[in-house]
Amino acid sequence: MGRVAYFDCAAGVSGDMILGSLLDAGLRTGDLEALLRRVPLRGWRIEARRVRRAGLAGTRARVLAGPRAGKGMHGPDDLIAAVRKARLPATVARTAERAFRMLARAEAAVHGRLPRHAHFHEVGAVDSIIDVVGSIAGLHLMGVGEVYASALPWNEGTVECAHGTLPVPAPAAAALMAGLPVVPHPFRGELVTPTGVVILKACGARFGVFPPMTVSRVAYGAGDRRIDAFPNLLRIVLGDAGASPEAPAGAGGDVVSILETAIDDLSPAVHAYLCEALRRAGALDLFVTAALMKKGRSGHLLTVICPPDRTQALADIIFRESTTLGIRVRTERRLVLRRREIAVGSGLGRVRVKLAERPGGFLTASPEYEDCARIAAARGVPLAEVMAAAARATRGRAGRRRKEEDDA
Repeated sequence: MGRVAYFDCAAGVSGDMILGSLLDAGLRTGDLEALLRRVPLRGWRIEARRVRRAGLAGTRARVLAGPRAGKGMHGPDDLIAAVRKARLPATVARTAERAFRMLARAEAAVHGRLPRHAHFHEVGAVDSIIDVVGSIAGLHLMGVGEVYASALPWNEGTVECAHGTLPVPAPAAAALMAGLPVVPHPFRGELVTPTGVVILKACGARFGVFPPMTVSRVAYGAGDRRIDAFPNLLRIVLGDAGASPEAPAGAGGDVVSILETAIDDLSPAVHAYLCEALRRAGALDLFVTAALMKKGRSGHLLTVICPPDRTQALADIIFRESTTLGIRVRTERRLVLRRREIAVGSGLGRVRVKLAERPGGFLTASPEYEDCARIAAARGVPLAEVMAAAARATRGRAGRRRKEEDDA
């Protein structure tokens, strides 16, 4: 299933800490600089050196740049244009552009402007640009396909920036943290920066859980401050995702959140509306089960399965659209068969089909209900006939592929 990275943000997260953790984990500075030289910035280099923080060793990454290295690059359009000109790998370019757009929206929201009028102050500096693009490029160079992160620390104190003295997390960082799991932290001072959050979010990080993996490397990226109370380090855990020892052949594992609540005073019509809203918001699956509740009242048990980073968003929908006063949340590991989607011509219309690889190398096919229902309604034929035609087309395609393999 590929390589995964987990960022342990117990001491916070920033762009330079992410970059440092990747360099500490084996990313070559020369390889990263060679790729980043494509970005139209001049007069900079990355310095990586080993340091100690509260007795633990890590890598401190710094971008050393001349005073005119990033001149004129302070708005989202400037940075996105630079990324587009850079001939970076497509995934790196898309993710970097997504990061700068997220930053623009966050800055615009806290200052009451339109995103295109957002002005990046600290992020406009060349070191922050390299931190963002370099971290994204570094994950690409290391072959990381999935990113996870712990809950983020939320603490008190202030930070000095272009707008003066501001509370922490800084307003842009706080805006970017909306919808993410956070935990209180006693330290007074900045622990989470906008660049740190936006890199993780742009890379599609799932927050709050440690993924199933075979650990291959643990490394540390150092912050710039020496803090006596705890090591100012961002820990990265790299590993290979794949089938666990208990999983059947062809199955891999992941982690999901389970949201559950019992409701005895909600109209069935509202149940249907609520379920559809949860599906649109990212629920992987959900179901409503009849239940006998306290005092002999009949009710329903709502169970929602979702990616961990969608937990809060889906909980908000349940609280908003239902009468429940509480939701139970737990994290569970699940086994998932490898699957892929193909499209086949059924003779009645084109239908998407899900193929699942089962133990022993057997494939099962499930025609997509929405496609079959649409074709059945348009042609005035029974739904079962459309589904059977799609199944026949899938078997015919599989048979032709096996014959080609045998002939080869």
